[in-house]
Amino acid sequence: MPALDRLTSSEARDDLALLRDAAREAGVIAMGYFGNNPQVWMKGGTSPVSEADHAADAYLRETLLGARPDYGWLSEETADDHARLSARRTFVVDPIDGTRGFLDGLHSWCVSVAVVEDGRSLAGVLECPAKHETYWALPGEGAYLNDKRIHVRALGQNVDIGGPKPLVDLMPEVWQDRLRRTAYIPSLAYRLAMIAAGKLDATFVKPSAHDWDIAAADLILTESGGALLDRTGKPPRYAGEVINHGALAAGSGELLGVLAGVIAGLDEG
Repeated sequence: MPALDRLTSSEARDDLALLRDAAREAGVIAMGYFGNNPQVWMKGGTSPVSEADHAADAYLRETLLGARPDYGWLSEETADDHARLSARRTFVVDPIDGTRGFLDGLHSWCVSVAVVEDGRSLAGVLECPAKHETYWALPGEGAYLNDKRIHVRALGQNVDIGGPKPLVDLMPEVWQDRLRRTAYIPSLAYRLAMIAAGKLDATFVKPSAHDWDIAAADLILTESGGALLDRTGKPPRYAGEVINHGALAAGSGELLGVLAGVIAGLDEG
């Protein structure tokens, strides 16, 4: 039975309302640090995390688990506890997706929150307070930006594409003259939302994206008429034992098929 069939309409809307309220407040918390030189640490020597990430994460964990204590918890800024694997549903959270951009004063960062069951997102919200944008979706009910329904755009002669240059360079020659390469967008979730909103046609995703980067944005993209696919041509699954992913392709229609073909041909090593 599909996951949505097991989630009643009222439950879905209740979870979505909870996510939207919590993400909005987490965005307010993060905005209090935005542009104010928050304290920064390095994770693994290469990835920055700030006191804004920690403050937003603490609020989200207290609020979301306070409302749904039987749900699991998976967040970029919380040590993973595999006890979540026994939960029927799991919150998948990135308190600030695009921390590098956040610290550099860029506006394209967001609070990303999703509810996942059986590997699929059942509700997803991206709160992007510096851009005054809120994206959200429920399965089968479309994707929305500030409560206006959004759709991927029809393919034109020119194709706006994001992602790592080495992957874009692998696009077939017949497409190369049509490609307009988008400037780097630190938030992967926001990049996927741009496709959903018709602001970008497609993107590659380099290997190592984590569940918290994409669980909410994947649902929003899917409900807008697009898709996120792995190198086997299938959508990623979330909140399992493995929480990171190989190369991914995002877009719609014929163009998505071309991107999916590129990553299918990559060496798994």
